[in-house]
Amino acid sequence: MEMVQDYFGCMVFDERVMKGVLSEKVYKSLKRTIDRGVPLDITVANAVASAMKDWAVSKGATHYTHWFQPETGVTAEKHDSFINPAPDGRVIMEFSGKELVKGEPDASSFPSGGLRATFEARGYTAWDPTSYAFIKDGTLYIPTAFCSYTGEALDKKVPLLRSMDALNVQALRILKLFGNTDVRCVKTSVGPEQEYFLIPEELYRQRKDLIMTGRTLFGAMPPKGQEMEDHYFGSIKPRIAEYMADLDKELWKLGILAKTKHNEVAPAQHELAPIYRTTNIAADNNQLTMEVMQKVAQKHGLVCLLHEKPFEGVNGSGKHNNWSISTDTGVNLLTPGKNPYENAQFLLFLSAVIKAVDDYQDLLRLSVATAGNDHRLGANEAPPAIISIFLGDELSGVLDAIENDTPYDSATRQKMQLGVGVLPEFSKDTTDRNRTSPFAFTGNKFEFRMLGSSNSISCANIHLNGAVAEVLRQFADELEQAEDFKTALHELVRRTIREHKRIIFNGNGYDDNWVAEAEKRGLLNLKTTADAMPRLLEKKNVEMLTRHKIFTESELHSRCDIMLDNYVKTVKIEALTMVDMVAKQILPAISRFSGDLAGNQVTRNITTKYETSVIKRISILMDEIFDADVALEEAVEELKKIDNSIEASAYVRDVVLPAMDKLRKPVDEAETLTAEDYFPFPTYDKLLFGVR
Repeated sequence: MEMVQDYFGCMVFDERVMKGVLSEKVYKSLKRTIDRGVPLDITVANAVASAMKDWAVSKGATHYTHWFQPETGVTAEKHDSFINPAPDGRVIMEFSGKELVKGEPDASSFPSGGLRATFEARGYTAWDPTSYAFIKDGTLYIPTAFCSYTGEALDKKVPLLRSMDALNVQALRILKLFGNTDVRCVKTSVGPEQEYFLIPEELYRQRKDLIMTGRTLFGAMPPKGQEMEDHYFGSIKPRIAEYMADLDKELWKLGILAKTKHNEVAPAQHELAPIYRTTNIAADNNQLTMEVMQKVAQKHGLVCLLHEKPFEGVNGSGKHNNWSISTDTGVNLLTPGKNPYENAQFLLFLSAVIKAVDDYQDLLRLSVATAGNDHRLGANEAPPAIISIFLGDELSGVLDAIENDTPYDSATRQKMQLGVGVLPEFSKDTTDRNRTSPFAFTGNKFEFRMLGSSNSISCANIHLNGAVAEVLRQFADELEQAEDFKTALHELVRRTIREHKRIIFNGNGYDDNWVAEAEKRGLLNLKTTADAMPRLLEKKNVEMLTRHKIFTESELHSRCDIMLDNYVKTVKIEALTMVDMVAKQILPAISRFSGDLAGNQVTRNITTKYETSVIKRISILMDEIFDADVALEEAVEELKKIDNSIEASAYVRDVVLPAMDKLRKPVDEAETLTAEDYFPFPTYDKLLFGVR
């Protein structure tokens, strides 16, 4: 029997492979590049490229591709073969350091938000040596960054790497103040939990809305939904278990640390959770995971839905971003320590995160803003659109004691004075997890629960890293000038708690009273993408992101435009799909059903209450559907006339989406009245309970 440890990472050019195929000198040089960001010499690149090619060919690879993540939200790739002509008419397999380090895909058709003209085709991909190359489907995949001819970032990886570097620089300043001179690098790590739906492929193919948009635009709830709570962590159906087993194996071959799998709350919903990786590697792995999930599903006659809200009335799918900060010496900086020195360091980093989340609520909110996620946030299964932090009772009590200079209620009953030997030890948070919190401390990490299931985790982590880096910069500037470090540290933490405690909320985020309470606290409630995304260009946000060289100002303007344009296009496609389905499928189907009922009455010369009432109600609904369909089509035509992305997104929010809701309501009611064999596509009961 094949053991997992025998094939895990077998398709990855990882350190095990490098040690075996590279000389000691080349390996050490490459490790310095990976661990410390030291520039890679071309002679080393040539040696790595040659070894990488030989390894890939031995695994059956014939091509290579620079794999990158443009602003489309999915990955991109262009495949080139290793073959080169030999003088005698044969071919040889070659791959140079130049080909490894840099590629040149056509950039003209990728979104740039005005950074470049569409006729300017040249773009560059640059190897990211910190993320391992891998083999998939006979091709060597090389993770790369993607930039324009003039150097602007056209992808999600470049800003992510910049944000990680910014946080590293500022965290090292703080650690130096604590005497940690042996630390050479600070990195963030992420473990993104991935939720998804599985439905039968034959049913998926019958729904135009699922094919075109990834979600159902119409659909009445079946008699049973998720109210029995019997699916969550329930017994996994054999067909799903087979899929999950194959998915694990394919991910493990690619070195992806898939750890946990289970049924989620909604029928047909499931979850996969990996072990933590360095953030840029975790981002690459998650993009690859989503692709593999969908590919493996097809082999089992299933379709994997990654939309945030594929079915109205049941849970949507999120992606919980478990985020922590660690040193290259193995210290998690968000772990409460066992002595006053460690406690003080932890509390300073904790305070930095609290202040960062409060100061940059809007950035965190817009980092997860998409048309799909707008349907999920604020629903019963997702955190609200209001950003807040959950700390739990113990940590909240510690912070209250520091703020008020009062004893902390522990066995020692001693005053919480930072940096002094009498500071009592406190443990990791021991309270129950708060599933309603958008940003929850869960022991030695923060769980950012607002990401949608189809989101790239890069966006959220770019802004989270940047915000924390900025606050650490402010802290370091102040503490480096202090005459008495211990006193200044205590006052800094105390002041930060006092000024930013409004962002801490340990209660029920689903409660309507929280919305009013949050407003009193001055917290933002950016309900939609149209509300959130323009705040990317707020002065404080532009200053912070450009100060740390995470974005240039032109890159920020382009990203705002790209994200709003994506929002508008997504909703426009959904609206046009609704119009098409109503005209070609729904109205003809319910009209035929109503006509047959009326014909039955005439043929039999008998009038029944059932037939009369259904005909009467469907006739009313058909008129409502027709009027709403016309109104939606007119709204889309008006939308096409708006050139400005901010104005167009506001029109989508205020006019198009309400028109879509108005059309859906009578269609869903008509579905409940129409005989099943007349309705033109599979209904929710078949989609949600169709996998046997």
